Amino acid sequence: MEVILKEDILKLGHRGDVVKVADGYGRNYLLPQKLAIEATAANKAVIEQMKGSALRKSAREKGDAETQATSLNNAELVFERKVGEGDHLFGSVTSSDIAQALEAQGFTVDRRKIALDEPLKTIGEFHVPIKLHREVSAHVKVVIKSDKPEDVISSAAPAEEPETVEAE
Repeated sequence: MEVILKEDILKLGHRGDVVKVADGYGRNYLLPQKLAIEATAANKAVIEQMKGSALRKSAREKGDAETQATSLNNAELVFERKVGEGDHLFGSVTSSDIAQALEAQGFTVDRRKIALDEPLKTIGEFHVPIKLHREVSAHVKVVIKSDKPEDVISSAAPAEEPETVEAE
């Protein structure tokens, strides 16, 4: 079955492309989700108009993404979590945590655009990439700290006592 894509679909094609897909995939997913239309002669004539509007829309989205990327590159998120042995977190910092923290700072970012391979589980400073557009990505600085103050952590370690030498 040939369909014309109305949206970019990962590993399939970009908006406006005519692609050949399995009949079931086209009928049961792409067409009902309004992600594609059937590639008929009439629809192929309409595709030229769609490509023109898609180019304008993509350029506008890219411009918006670039302005958002410049402000996101300066953003810094700080998370305080409970810490166990070896600076290992109880729990983790996930992409949805990062999205909520960004939203609290006034940014609107979908958690699926945050390219975090696996949740952050240790204390430290991380640079997390965010894919805003096909050609534009930003990096957000994420700092994970212990919820305990530094002096409590250092006093929790046993203090070394100097050895005493007994006089004979």
